[in-house]
Amino acid sequence: MKAGANAAARQRTGQPTLPEVTISEDSEVRFLHLGTEWIQGSMLLDAPFDIELDYVQRMVAWLLLVAPDSVSKRRAMQLGLGSAALTKFHFKKLRMDTTAIEINPQVLAVCHTWFKLPADGPRLRVVLADAGQEIRNPAYTGRIDALQVDLYDHEAAAPVLDSPDFYTDCRSVLTDDGCMTVNLFGRDTSFDRSLQSICAAFGEDAVWAFKPTREGNTIVLAQRSATRPTRMELLARAEAVQERWGLPAVKWLKIFKPVA
Repeated sequence: MKAGANAAARQRTGQPTLPEVTISEDSEVRFLHLGTEWIQGSMLLDAPFDIELDYVQRMVAWLLLVAPDSVSKRRAMQLGLGSAALTKFHFKKLRMDTTAIEINPQVLAVCHTWFKLPADGPRLRVVLADAGQEIRNPAYTGRIDALQVDLYDHEAAAPVLDSPDFYTDCRSVLTDDGCMTVNLFGRDTSFDRSLQSICAAFGEDAVWAFKPTREGNTIVLAQRSATRPTRMELLARAEAVQERWGLPAVKWLKIFKPVA
């Protein structure tokens, strides 16, 4: 299934060329694609507000570093909407004020039509904009508690925005105890370069990383202000996260560590 105008028409009007959005599904899961077979997001048909993919679940690991009772009072932001899994989870399950930044209007339309994304309202908004520019909006400075960055083009070779300056902009929107989580795909030199850029912006002592998934997604977390919770503190948080929101957080502790 396909949505949107074709690329040639966009080129004639001088608009940026964006990949066509397609969807596929099996009996249990619906998938979002950006013009290729690469899966750019998914949704469980019987549980549309849960998170289906392991690496996307790990993007919520910031929950390990805050008090569970404080979560609904916080603000979340996603750079890159994908199939809206993170946006829906933060809005519906975590009950947070949630903003997503997405450059492709087709993605937004498909998420509303096929992936159960609710309409904008007082606690939910999707901004159609370039994330690299929108992140510099002064309205966000120091106001975001949980920032998720998942910015890949249709080829999924490396992050679209990945410089120390970009990650510095990301750090600037975070509250004092805010966290950024980033999806870094692949085990080649692009991962090392990305990790170095994040460490340059946040400081090595503020950066944590998961082991890669089988598919090669590595989730990196960076704190605005570095902390080092004890093992027992992390376990208590993980158990609370697992009980409240159904995420496999206790298992995360075996594969989630500071990088320095």
